[in-house]
Amino acid sequence: MQTQVGFCTLELQVGNITEQDTDVIVNAANSTLSGGGGVDGAIHRVGGSSIMAETREKYPQGCPSGHAVITGAGHLLCRSVIHAVGPIWNEGRQNEKETLASAYGRSLKVAIENHCLSAAFPSLSTGAYHYPLQKAARTALQTVLAFLEKHQNPQLVRFVLFDAGTYQAYSQTLQELLETAKIH
Repeated sequence: MQTQVGFCTLELQVGNITEQDTDVIVNAANSTLSGGGGVDGAIHRVGGSSIMAETREKYPQGCPSGHAVITGAGHLLCRSVIHAVGPIWNEGRQNEKETLASAYGRSLKVAIENHCLSAAFPSLSTGAYHYPLQKAARTALQTVLAFLEKHQNPQLVRFVLFDAGTYQAYSQTLQELLETAKIH
């Protein structure tokens, strides 16, 4: 599924984020940038040890939740990796929505600051951090649509979703947002 936002394209697809040839892929990182499971583990396995070495060198204090930092991509097809730290779900009692929106927004800001014309995102915080999928999809898509509308950059933002259920949640949410906002 895809839609245009001005001169930009927003796409949704089922796939493996480590196989994307966009300028940058976004990693669902933890705040210590120490690697982990899920998307984070896959990116480090495929990208190789140079990504971890660079995060340790450039960001020894890690990265707080809601923020994002950039490194090279090692052996990945993309040029760079943005490490975004989403919130751990706590029943919505710790500003999780704002923190998740910030992680997406800061990732996009870092992408355009580094001249990235295309970016691929996973569904941040919906794995080990247990953020409810429908809520996460709404926040992610609202944030990205608003950013693209305002900045008209990056030219392509692709959500690469791990499975059909996650894709369905995102595509249903995107359709609802487009119908409500009349963005076509």
